[in-house]
This record gives sequence, C-alpha cells and structure tokens, in this order.
Amino acid sequence: MSSPDSDKVFAGAIPQLYETYLVPLIFEPYAADLVSRLASRSLTRVLEIAAGTGVVTRALAAVLPKSVSIVATDLNQAMLDQAAAVGTKRAVEWRQADAMQLPFRDGTFDAVVCQFGVMFFTEKSKAFSQTRRVLRPGGVFIFNVWDRIEENEFADTVTTALASLFPRDPPRFMARTPHGYHDHRSIERDLANGGFISAPRIDTVAARSRATTSRIPAMAYCQGTPLRNEIEARDASRLGEATDTAAEAIGKRFGRGAVDGKIQAHIVTIES
Repeated sequence: MSSPDSDKVFAGAIPQLYETYLVPLIFEPYAADLVSRLASRSLTRVLEIAAGTGVVTRALAAVLPKSVSIVATDLNQAMLDQAAAVGTKRAVEWRQADAMQLPFRDGTFDAVVCQFGVMFFTEKSKAFSQTRRVLRPGGVFIFNVWDRIEENEFADTVTTALASLFPRDPPRFMARTPHGYHDHRSIERDLANGGFISAPRIDTVAARSRATTSRIPAMAYCQGTPLRNEIEARDASRLGEATDTAAEAIGKRFGRGAVDGKIQAHIVTIES
C-alpha cells in the first residue's frame, strides 16, 4: 500500500513532541548501536539522511573524531530546526534535502547513515541509487528499519487501541509506514535495484522501550508522529480522546506504573 502524503509530514507540534517523548522512548538505543558500527572505520566525511531531530547526529558528533565532518539532512525543515535548537557537542552542517535528490557531488562521503528514515522514501531504489552515487568507492551505507509491528509492543498496542476508536477507518500509519519495510528480500532487492553490487548484512536487534507512565508512549505515538495527522484527519477534536485510549490500553497491558515493552529493528550494512 502506498503511504499517503501525510505520512511524511512532521510539522506543527510534532517535532518538539517527537524529540521530547519518542527519542528517549525508542530511538536512543538504536542511535548508539548505529554509531558504534561506524566508530572503528577510517572516516573523513559522513552524511546522515532523514536525520529527524538529530538523535543520531548528536551521537555521531560525540563519538567520531573532530576531524570527521558531519552533514545532517532531512526532508522536513521543521525537524532540522528542532535538531539545531537542541544542538550538538561540535559543529555539524544542517541541510534540508530530499534523499531521492541528494544535492551532493559523486563520491563525496565515506559513509552514509540513516536511522528509521528509509521506510518513508516513496521510491526506495531511487534513494538507494542516490546514496550509492554520493559514496566514495569502498564507502559504507548503514541504516536501520523497524521490524514488523507485532515485534514492537507499544506501537502494536496503540494501533490496536485506535482501531477500536475509529472502527470504520482505523489509523494505520504505524503499521503501514514505520513498520512496513521489514522484509529482508525486499530490502535486498531495492538495494540491488539502486546499484549496490555487494550483499547487505542484516542484523536483527531487540531492545527495551521504557517509560515512567503509560501516558508517555501514548503521547509519543499519538501526538509526536504523523499518526497525529491521521487522527486529526478523522476528527481533530478527538486527539485527546485517542491519546487517552492509547494510554489506557498500554496501562492495561503493561501495568499502571512504569511500563516496559519490546522493540525490534533490522540494521542493514552494505559496502559501495
């Protein structure tokens, strides 16, 4: 199924809520994992695509030597503005860019990284072709994607809860887009169609998603992602009710105090 245009819109209140709630909930452990896979490599120039509010960018800036230049891009300027407002330990270049039309010369980067952004690319092979083009020979592309929604317990619980609230037209953003690109063969095919010759390494990594209350993941998903756009498209007056419903469902499944759920993703590494 094709993603609607609203799946790629991170605007309004979403960037700040995304940074406040979603980043610590699900993104930080995978940012550390991704950057650790780059740390031992000899690098001069690194490109990040779909940088969002900068969780990976901050980790790159903290871990990589100062001699390594970092360029962080995203399609949504509002997300980059939030990332720049949070800041990094050292200077990076923030630049608005479409992953399917990268504004860089051939062979510019030693590594390209992308955290949970590939799922949003409408033409994945085209984006992969652009990535391969801007990599130098022998460079590396590392990205991660979420596994199927059933392996990601909070996201699955929220999606099920909202289906009960909007039974005629349930919001399916989480299952459709963030958790819609987990098949290994599809990933391998799209990389090959993008011009990569070598076979990718795909590692499946599980982690834990923790919060002090069930309200935090409910806010994260319902108000800090484009799922909010889907809810508001159905009935903007019910955003609060949707968040309450999600919080209740998480509390019922995971407990009324602190909550702890499984998350799982695939990390893909391929040489140019």
